[in-house]
Amino acid sequence: MIRVDAWWLSATPQDMRSGAERLLAQVIHVFGEAQPHHAYLFANRRGNRLKVVLHDGYGLWLAQRRLNQGRFHWPSGQGACSLTAEQFQALIVGLPWSLWPPGQVIRIL
Repeated sequence: MIRVDAWWLSATPQDMRSGAERLLAQVIHVFGEAQPHHAYLFANRRGNRLKVVLHDGYGLWLAQRRLNQGRFHWPSGQGACSLTAEQFQALIVGLPWSLWPPGQVIRIL
């Protein structure tokens, strides 16, 4: 498994045609640098697709997720924020992660 120490979310919508290099450039622009074992999340304008760029200390991993119905709960505007592992788990299944208290466990969908 790939170790992830921190999750970072960019509120700025991204073009989902972007590959790993373009998203890495966006990571450096938004966050200042790409830290090892940190994952950076980006979504499209509609909020139904997201991409995760992960620097594992050796190279980049790029993952993509699409919701067939509904939208990811994404902050509006510009900027970035950090997520807990629990908030990330809620985000990728389409739950309102920003209302998720730290330490909350997802048991039922």
